[in-house]
Amino acid sequence: MKPFATAAALIVLLSSSLGAQEQPTGSQATKEHEFLKKFVGDWESVGKTVAAPGQESMTCGGKIHNKMVGGFWVVSEMKSEMSGMKFTAIQTIGYDEKSKKYVGTWIDSMMNHMWKYEGSVDKTGKILTLDTEGPDFFKPGATAKYRDIYEFKSDDHILTTSEMQGKDGKWITFMTGDTKRKK
Repeated sequence: MKPFATAAALIVLLSSSLGAQEQPTGSQATKEHEFLKKFVGDWESVGKTVAAPGQESMTCGGKIHNKMVGGFWVVSEMKSEMSGMKFTAIQTIGYDEKSKKYVGTWIDSMMNHMWKYEGSVDKTGKILTLDTEGPDFFKPGATAKYRDIYEFKSDDHILTTSEMQGKDGKWITFMTGDTKRKK
């Protein structure tokens, strides 16, 4: 029995030693990851949304809590109320060093679609544009292209614009947000 226990212990030691050697080294945060830190903190937002072109806009407000995960991801939790309905959303944004693009996801309490984003920061370092494709709001069963634009007016002020690409290729703004850091 003792030789069996010794052999088992030796196998465990060798396999853990080999496994440790095969572990990849940790990633290092890049300047693109540093950009994401601008989002960190507690924010309040006032927005306007339009259900369809030509219709009256609705005003909504909400609170946003953003935190970094591991220096690589910003995770946002948004809570709002629109037309008496409570709304919660979770967004992730990171930077994929392999594709050289910002990537992210969005889920919310109003639909069962998970949005997947890719995008970039402009040359000024102040505007993040995230592109996605998802359900066409006006044509059930079809998809459309969308983009969310986050423009840092200052360290404490973000203007957000959400747009959908029309059949003619022109971008239609359906939501805007004026977001300010809570002090």
